[in-house]
Amino acid sequence: MPYTNYKRVDEVLREFDISYSEQNFIQMMEIPVFEYFEAEIKLTLSESVYKNSESALCESLIYPTLREVWKLYKKDLLLWSHQPLNYGDNRFVVPDYLIAKRSPMGNIFLEKPSLIIIGVKHESFEEAWIDCISNMMAARRANQMSKNEANFAPIFGIVSNGVIWEFAILDTNYFVKEITIYTIQNLKLLFAAIGYMFEQAKLAIATL
Repeated sequence: MPYTNYKRVDEVLREFDISYSEQNFIQMMEIPVFEYFEAEIKLTLSESVYKNSESALCESLIYPTLREVWKLYKKDLLLWSHQPLNYGDNRFVVPDYLIAKRSPMGNIFLEKPSLIIIGVKHESFEEAWIDCISNMMAARRANQMSKNEANFAPIFGIVSNGVIWEFAILDTNYFVKEITIYTIQNLKLLFAAIGYMFEQAKLAIATL
């Protein structure tokens, strides 16, 4: 079944025989929040038109926030925008953003995607997570280490409408969603959560 036909998260997880749980798995990291960036976010929230479309939310809030944390990991990781991933059977998914290994061949080569980021569309986090899980499965397929499909490194996922941010891990046969919901209004905690995901993505890539 194409992932676009799923209506609930449990349907897509059942299709791949993946269990579901909710935990507080994120461990806090000290990620600096610079005054200039905090001022930019406050300006966006108070003065900019960012709610008129999903694209505006991504460009105004999601991408700048990801990029700010990515700067700390740019030696090892690349931040990609709208890069297609092969979903199998000549089907492709296109995540809004993804984090992958920085390839020694150059920054035009996608290598070992490990973190998928999806912007919420139609104000539905459920739909966004269905989209994210499908993209995570495509990333997992890309990182397959052998023909044994049980042998994969974890893939990490973020879903956000720019203001609210949710996090999850997809491992071999289970999907774990973070219980705590983070918001753009508390950049210190949000940066800590995103930084943890970047760090885990970096560690997962190292095992491939």
